[in-house]
Amino acid sequence: MKVLERRALCGIVLLVVALLGTAGGAMAAPAPAKPLSAEDGLSPEQLYLEADSVARDAETGRTVAKGNVQARFQGRTLTADEVVFEPADRLIRAKGSVRILNPDRTAQFADEIVLDQSLSVGAAKGFAVRSEGEIKFAAASAVRRSETLNELNRAIYTPCEVCAKDGSETRPTWSIQADQIVQDRERQIVGYRNAVIRVRGLPVMWLPVFWHPDPQAERRSGFLQPALETSSRRGLSYEQPYLFVFNPSADLTLSPQINSKVSPFLNGHYRQRFRSGAVDVRSGFTYDRDFDGEGDAFGDPTLRSYILASGAFALTPEWKWGFSAERTSDDLLFEKYDIGEVYVARGPFVPDDRRLISQVYATRQTAKSWFSAGAFSIQGLRPEDDDRTFPQVGPFVESRFEPVGNLAGGRLRIRASGVALTRDAAPGAPGGTPGLDSRRVTLEGDWRRTDTLLNGLRASVFGNMRMDGYSLGDLEGVAGRSSTQGRALASVGAEVSFPLYRRISNATVILEPAGQAVAAAGAAGIVVGKDASGSPVYLNEDSVTVVFDDSNLFRLNRFPGYDLTEDGLRLALAGRAMILWDDGRRANFVLGRSFRSGDSEVFSTTSGLASKASDWIVAVEAEPMAGVSLFARTRLDADSLAVRRAEAGANVQLKRGSGYFRYLKEEAASGSGRRENADLGGEVFLNENWGVTLYGNRDIAASAWVIRDIGVVYRDGCTRLDVIYRQEDIQVGQLGSSTSVNIRLTLATLGGPLGTR
Repeated sequence: MKVLERRALCGIVLLVVALLGTAGGAMAAPAPAKPLSAEDGLSPEQLYLEADSVARDAETGRTVAKGNVQARFQGRTLTADEVVFEPADRLIRAKGSVRILNPDRTAQFADEIVLDQSLSVGAAKGFAVRSEGEIKFAAASAVRRSETLNELNRAIYTPCEVCAKDGSETRPTWSIQADQIVQDRERQIVGYRNAVIRVRGLPVMWLPVFWHPDPQAERRSGFLQPALETSSRRGLSYEQPYLFVFNPSADLTLSPQINSKVSPFLNGHYRQRFRSGAVDVRSGFTYDRDFDGEGDAFGDPTLRSYILASGAFALTPEWKWGFSAERTSDDLLFEKYDIGEVYVARGPFVPDDRRLISQVYATRQTAKSWFSAGAFSIQGLRPEDDDRTFPQVGPFVESRFEPVGNLAGGRLRIRASGVALTRDAAPGAPGGTPGLDSRRVTLEGDWRRTDTLLNGLRASVFGNMRMDGYSLGDLEGVAGRSSTQGRALASVGAEVSFPLYRRISNATVILEPAGQAVAAAGAAGIVVGKDASGSPVYLNEDSVTVVFDDSNLFRLNRFPGYDLTEDGLRLALAGRAMILWDDGRRANFVLGRSFRSGDSEVFSTTSGLASKASDWIVAVEAEPMAGVSLFARTRLDADSLAVRRAEAGANVQLKRGSGYFRYLKEEAASGSGRRENADLGGEVFLNENWGVTLYGNRDIAASAWVIRDIGVVYRDGCTRLDVIYRQEDIQVGQLGSSTSVNIRLTLATLGGPLGTR
């Protein structure tokens, strides 16, 4: 036996093939072996061993390293009090504070570990592992059954911190303790026998058998985070999602909602990606009677369901197509069963709040052109909605292209569009009255040239020509009465601005007066009848709502659609001011007004644009500090300066919390009444773990709250718990007011990322 002392040898390189090189993956999936960098100085088959003493039997090859043993191999580092190589038994033994650090930053710890040379079997005592994502397993003993199967006995699992900042031990926020934990990396599942879920060390649930996806697996079938709620509508409600992963490109989540007052409701969410696109389908159903805000049932039982589906695909790099399908059997189904993320964009055609839209579309886009074609229909869920009065839209075609790169120093753009609308009934008319049908085709040419002079003056000249053709059916509610009308529109104008800037201390100040003059000729609207006073009634399918603010002060046509347009002579003036601080703070201010040659009969009296002199437009935006942004827009009466429309808001994102505020006030389009509401929400953390959440939506015009939420939040690195009390005050249809308490518990690695429901 030869003994090598540390003082005589600081390190020795042994040509040991795979003996210790694969031992680093004893209790976790081994990372693929990689050639080491030149800095390590070792080839993939070399091992560096350092210890206080190393003894090797020349006859048997048995090698014993003792005292501060450190071995480096294939990017891994093993430290222990003693390491023994047994060539005869093809075993590797390490004991005494064994630690293995892997190239992927995972680590294994054990009091003692034994492995065979091929790593087909292995065992450890006092075993622990820290995996990617701070996942931790600990066990009294561990057995490696195969390359993909690890068995831990008298074990515990947690993603939480087990050491305080001062290095002392601390109880994890939550953990799972079991007689046996089996980590199956081939199936990507972690299974438990006699599992006890503990919160702060206290047992809260016992499960004879339990499993969840391996935290290191990208996606795997298993239970997701549950939702618990108690409300006056459904009573005690428990929703438990389960994810089925069919393949890397498709999955299905089933979420049965069990309610104590009403029948269960089953939600489903299917997702699949294809080579050229993806589909997303949400649906749900129940068989039950209708019920009000207190959960009192009425009517006959029937099937109640919904679908929210969408898909988008690329046919070529230029061509894309897609669809959405949104329908529900009950107008209040989403509110009754607390189904979220309903009114979101699932395609290019976006509906209003509490309305669903089903559509199909195709688009083509190049550097110089755009084309889209589609069709859609709408389902209204507001109490006053009648679906028969909503038009079926299709086809709806829009296109634009630039035929030449430069024309007389400017840009020429050609637009063409067309749409057909068909409705069953006329809004507000007696039942059975046919609704107005309309079809439109438009061809438009737009030219603009912009120059910046040496003194900084910026000047633009532009011209626009447009031709519209309309075919109208069922005029004035009379079936078969039709009309064909056409019009030509032309406008020319110029726009100038003169930005002035100056440095003041640590900021740049920019002042910019601007003006626009336009001369337009042509019919302002398409006449579809006359009112009781004999005044013409104009077709208006796409410009019902006109919001006059700083965004369209200089727009050629302030109507958002085609049916109505502006004519005559008009002038728009504005003054802009901006302050840019060197530290990133900024503030913008806009003041503007529009003038025209005569009163307009196409703008409503509440739009601020009907008179010769428009209302005043004021807009302010500011970022006074990092994480805080503010904005306000208002329209002031031309004579009295009374507020006709106001919109304001704030966004806050700070270290201790975040929040937002929105305020809107505007007159109703009919001139009677007003709409005024405020919406605010946010969360503030009082310390590192505890915080409060607030949300409120108040109908100021009705002097009533729509929704009020207040909640308490606990969070740490592996847990988030929300307890939220909600009061809904304003009645919607037959639903009525209600109260509820919602509990959302999110455990890291179990069914989703922290913070999701």
